[in-house]
Amino acid sequence: MQKPRNIREIVIPPVGLEGRLALPAEAVGVVAFAHGSGSSRFSPRNTYVAEALEDAGLAALLFDLLTDDEARDRANVFDIPLLSERLTMARDWLGHDARTEALPLGYFGSSTGAAAALVAAARAPGGVAAVVSRGGRPDLAGSCLREVRAPTLLIVGGHDEQVLELNRAALAQLTSEKELAIVPGATHLFEEPGTLDQVIDLARSWFLAHLSVQAVGQG
Repeated sequence: MQKPRNIREIVIPPVGLEGRLALPAEAVGVVAFAHGSGSSRFSPRNTYVAEALEDAGLAALLFDLLTDDEARDRANVFDIPLLSERLTMARDWLGHDARTEALPLGYFGSSTGAAAALVAAARAPGGVAAVVSRGGRPDLAGSCLREVRAPTLLIVGGHDEQVLELNRAALAQLTSEKELAIVPGATHLFEEPGTLDQVIDLARSWFLAHLSVQAVGQG
């Protein structure tokens, strides 16, 4: 059953990134989504995951990491430093909004968005409580992987063989609390019946465990 939530359209300065913030009552944390190449804040998969997290008491921020003009240049879609800066802008915006400033922050990244999330987490070691990657390319975070302090969960489809190997290599470089979860029978986009629901179960447990604990500690 879907829980009541306050939903509003937002714009993140200074470049005007458009987004949607959903805030359930008594939220224990907030998750900012970093979509992959060729996607946007309207990603149906991320929206599906976000709504499930909201029902579990987590606020969710779905936003565009690039402006419309920037997105027309395909090079920007793969510019990990640029995308990570946009996640930092979102973190700063959440930290200055009265309704989210006290909430622990998690990042949920897909594809290239996962690399951006890890780079952003590495640059803010005390400002990010957890990271989850879905079918991500954490390897693109490069040397920043060793600097990540946030507990990190990498979720990969069992049939996404090339990405699975890249995730295993990235996992070996992470020095934070970490886990690799393989969803049997899933390919890169988790289009197979029930596989995205398994992603939700894994992500929800990870975020609730790490964001809720930090919220209690802050209180």
